[in-house]
Amino acid sequence: MADAIRILVNEAMKLQRSEFLDAQPHERAESRRGYANGYKPKTVATRVGEIEFAVPQVRDRIDGERFYPSALERGIRSERALKLAVAEMYVQGVSTRKVAAITEELCGVSVSSTQVSRAATLLDEELERWRTRELGRCRYLVLDARYEKVRHGGSVVSAAVLIAIGVDEHGRRSVLGVSVSRSEAEVHWRDFLDDLRTRGLHGLQMIVSDDHAGLRQALMAAFTGVTWQRCQFHLQRNAAPRVPKVAMRPEVARHLRAIFNAPDLHEAERLLDKFVANHESSAPDLVEWARDNVPHGFAVFDLPPSHRRCLRTTNMLERINKELLRRTRVATLFPNDASLLRLVTAVLMEVSEDWETGRRYLSMDAE
Repeated sequence: MADAIRILVNEAMKLQRSEFLDAQPHERAESRRGYANGYKPKTVATRVGEIEFAVPQVRDRIDGERFYPSALERGIRSERALKLAVAEMYVQGVSTRKVAAITEELCGVSVSSTQVSRAATLLDEELERWRTRELGRCRYLVLDARYEKVRHGGSVVSAAVLIAIGVDEHGRRSVLGVSVSRSEAEVHWRDFLDDLRTRGLHGLQMIVSDDHAGLRQALMAAFTGVTWQRCQFHLQRNAAPRVPKVAMRPEVARHLRAIFNAPDLHEAERLLDKFVANHESSAPDLVEWARDNVPHGFAVFDLPPSHRRCLRTTNMLERINKELLRRTRVATLFPNDASLLRLVTAVLMEVSEDWETGRRYLSMDAE
């Protein structure tokens, strides 16, 4: 968000300087009233961190007036207005009349759609550099997907937002990648995973995810031999519809929790066998499902106990999902895939920076 604000405000200030001089940069015009004189850095402390702006300078006073951009009032700046303007750019897809109107209100000058598009291009370049940055060694990979409504071809469709979280060899988390796809089909997951690998992701010990459509086949193709841990929380939730009687659900849930909370793999397998024996006659569909699916949640028993607690589910994505929901519910419906990708990338950049500069997620001393 800090980078987005910096890009937007820098562009707004340059546009206002051109309006003040009545000439574009390097333009030979009879209407020119003065000359630009470079830029002066100005650092402003905000709730999203310190932001260094490049404040445009003008060589001399013009008609007794010294230029200073209204987007940054001297010694003051309206952080809320800037953040709202940036958020509106994300939601509206950038190159719309509404965005131009907001930018005009922010910087006090008339802004054309071409100028807004130029600012949007700079912003998208910044986000694209983050999405395509080089990766390195990573111990654990957590994958998830969520859906948002997007307008496409005159109708409203659901777009899948694919997200990858990594925990490196020092125990720190970061967001490794994000992509917007038409669905969770294998081809989309495979493209997403291939991109992570192409960018240098290596050294994986375990991958954690739910059983998303097409994901398992894509994982086998992209990361052959890497252990897969199916999210235990989703396994428990997936069991509920297979319980024949509602009254049995609390008991089934309790038994499944006991299996996943077992101290080791041997005990978990013993409790699963007991679960199967107890419900084989009363809930045959549940038992068949449990035999085939519950063991996919046992891979985590190979990890140290402190790592096991954090990696047996995809719950580490809870904060991300809350942040994305808080931002995307304002939009309700995105005008295109690019607008959705722009917003989720900015949110994930912000979350990832907090993780990378905060406390370690896992202690590697436990190994």
